[in-house]
Order: sequence, then C-alpha cells, then structure tokens
Amino acid sequence: MSVVGLANQTLTTPWLIDVVDKFTSMVPDDVCACVRDIYRRNVRRNDRLFAQLEEAVAAMNDRGVTPVLLKGAATLATTPYGRRGVRLMADLDVMVRPEETERAVAALTAIGYEIPDRSRSAGQRWYVELNRSCDVGAIDLQRSAPGPACFYRDFGHAPDHCRLAQLGRGTAYIPTPTFQALMLIIHDQFQDYGYWLGDIDLRHLVELRDLNYSAGGIDWAELTSQVSGKLMRNALESQLLALAELLGVDVPLSLRSRFIPRLQFVRRLMQARFPVTRVPLLAITVLDLGNYRREAAIEYASKRSHGSWSMPSADTLQFLLGKAVGVRAGKV
Repeated sequence: MSVVGLANQTLTTPWLIDVVDKFTSMVPDDVCACVRDIYRRNVRRNDRLFAQLEEAVAAMNDRGVTPVLLKGAATLATTPYGRRGVRLMADLDVMVRPEETERAVAALTAIGYEIPDRSRSAGQRWYVELNRSCDVGAIDLQRSAPGPACFYRDFGHAPDHCRLAQLGRGTAYIPTPTFQALMLIIHDQFQDYGYWLGDIDLRHLVELRDLNYSAGGIDWAELTSQVSGKLMRNALESQLLALAELLGVDVPLSLRSRFIPRLQFVRRLMQARFPVTRVPLLAITVLDLGNYRREAAIEYASKRSHGSWSMPSADTLQFLLGKAVGVRAGKV
C-alpha cells in the first residue's frame, strides 16, 4: 500500500501497470483491479487529448503556424499507442514563435477555444491558456521553452533541435529526446523551483528514463556540451544523479560525481523521508546563490555587480519558505 500511496502522490500510478501485468500473482487482487482501472481510464483520457492535439495543430497549420510540442504534448505525439496510457497529463503545452502568436490564438479561438487566463504584464512570461468545455484538458500556448531563457542561450532556436512529424492532417515540430530532457530538467529545477526547494518530481524522472530508452535516446555529450554556467551544471547533474540512483539509468560517472550535486541528492532524500527537514535545509540554496545572480546578470545585461555573496532578500526567503511548507501536487 505504501507503493500505491507514493504512486498516487507522485502522479505515477498508471506506470504501475507494468508491475501489475508482470507480477499479477504476487500483487493483491484489489490492487491489480485498481491499477488496471486507473490505467484504462487514463488511456481513454489520453486518446481524447491526442485527438484534441491533432485538431489544434491542423487549425494552426491552416493559419501558417507550425507549432513546437513541449513536454507532455511531445510525449503524447511520439509514444506508441500501447504505451499512451502510462502518463498522467493535465494539459497540452504548445510553443509558437513570437510573430506567430496572434495567428495561433486566432486559429484556436476559431474552433471554439476560450481564454480564461493569459499573461498580464510585459515583464511576465508570455502564455495564453485556452480551453473548451468539450475537452478533457486545456492548451497552454507559449512562445518560449519552459524556464529562464538564459539556460537555453547555447542551444539556439528550438526548431533546430526538432523534427517535423505528421499528426493527422497537420504537422508539428517534435523535440529530440536530448532537447526534451533539457526542457524537463529546466522546468523541474527552475520553473517549478525544485532545485531551490529540494523537491523530487518522480513523474518527470520516469519520463527522463523513458526518453533515454526511446529511439535515439539522450545524447549525454550533447546535453552537457550545451549547458553553460555553474548553476545549470549543478542542477543538471543533480537531476541526472537522481535518475541514476533512483531509477537505475546508466548515466556517465562524470555526470554524477561532483560534490554539490551529490549534496543536493542527499538533501532530496532526507526531505522525502523526513519532511520536517525541508525548512532548515533551505539553507543549502545559498551555495548557488552567487551563481544564480551572476547568470541572471548576464541574461538581463545588468550593470549592477552580482558577483559578491550576500543573503537572499526577505521577499525571496518568504517566497521559498511558503513553497517549502506548502503541499505541491506530484512532488516529494
């Protein structure tokens, strides 16, 4: 029951179908029935999401827009039908070029989508959420990859790391497994603040494992060669260390042996086992504060010196403390 409870907490329950099918005689009947029912329901839900994605891509193509599918949308488009039900998905993440955003929004509203939410200020990351009452998930339209732009500056344009794929009567860009891995890591570690908070997103670790075993797999040399800055290197290796230690993925030893990533991994395990340690272990964030400030200064061309060490601001500490003690879906 602890395994099922952890799977429910981390949104990985459908992946237990592999255990249930392989070890049916060793798993209690009620657990088998529960996992199979959840898996069947998720297959039906993801089938509807796939049909929704095909329709949306075709509508944008009709307006001259070829979108890039991100995260779950990319996984949905490339996963064999027999494996489509293992991933729980909340929405469809789609990226378009800045000059294509108005056409993309017009294409989607023309087929019935409404806009319940969108970015409000010029300094905020641009996004538009679109949904319809007949669908099981929203479309999250973006014009940049997830997370701070400074972490992608050596990768160039996203379509350069994608292939064109047919979806029904439409076409979309699908990122390579290596680029998908980079986006998942940046999303977890920085957009979701996992690196600062010491969270483990097991669902995304399982996705990284599956990406590595997919056709082409993750090119470790390419992944690391495109990473610039000490902060991103520490975050990347922290995630790869967790991938190797928790899921047995054969990550090169050179990418899981440095001190700060190993310290972060120990911290993550400690917090998962003993949640009361989450607040005191926030102190570990200061190890990379100087790296963050230097790299943010490069990104925003700030003239202010960020090289010297100092404590985080009171607002930053309050924000991180609130996240550390709050309940975050899918995180441990």
